[in-house]
Amino acid sequence: MNTGLGIAKKFAEEGYNLFLGSRSAENAEQTAKKLSEKYGVFAKGYGMKVFDEENVKTIFGDIKELGYSVDCLVLNAANLGIRQRFFDVSVEDFMDVINTNIGWNFMLARQAALQMKEVGGGAIVFINSNTAYRAIPDRVSYSASKSGALGMMRAMALDLGKYNIRVNAVLPGMIKTDRWENNYNNCREALSNYTPLGDIADFEDIANAAWYLGSDMSRNTTGAELVVDGGNMIQLYPIVDKD
Repeated sequence: MNTGLGIAKKFAEEGYNLFLGSRSAENAEQTAKKLSEKYGVFAKGYGMKVFDEENVKTIFGDIKELGYSVDCLVLNAANLGIRQRFFDVSVEDFMDVINTNIGWNFMLARQAALQMKEVGGGAIVFINSNTAYRAIPDRVSYSASKSGALGMMRAMALDLGKYNIRVNAVLPGMIKTDRWENNYNNCREALSNYTPLGDIADFEDIANAAWYLGSDMSRNTTGAELVVDGGNMIQLYPIVDKD
């Protein structure tokens, strides 16, 4: 299970046809097949090349040739930029994060917006992070990219509003991903686990937020940020129960 799959399942449950992208074509195709069979919607998976505009254009061209048009784009893919120490990280590795989290998402959003413009509107939802505002150690490129993506989201909301295209962002905190379950990079010991609500997000929490911003339920909302982090961002410091 992962966040992207949780989001795809939510939209399938609501009757949306799906076009799924993944760095692994096999994973995307298998997931699309399973969701199509379970929810009775059309679904197709695509293998995607990071920061490759021609690949993005080819995918959106194929969607159009199939007789569909994208009316909601959820941008979930990211380069996490883990353990990039400030004095050691190469410029190439730093820019890989920026190119993925800002540049690649821009490419995807532009091709989606071109289709949305033709049909009179749509919604673009960035899955961002509360680290856009709250930095964490050894993740300088990730924090920079998430802050930059929020600025891009707001600019896109302004530029695309005239076409009835809404652009918003979900800001998760810690999520119960495989990384969290396996305690990769000691993430289960991180202070961001200690939230005012006493819990961190499940996939469903992020999926529900993406659905709200992507559906007509938020028809008059654009340029907005929906934080889903158990209240982590509101506290000056976490309260840790030593017992």
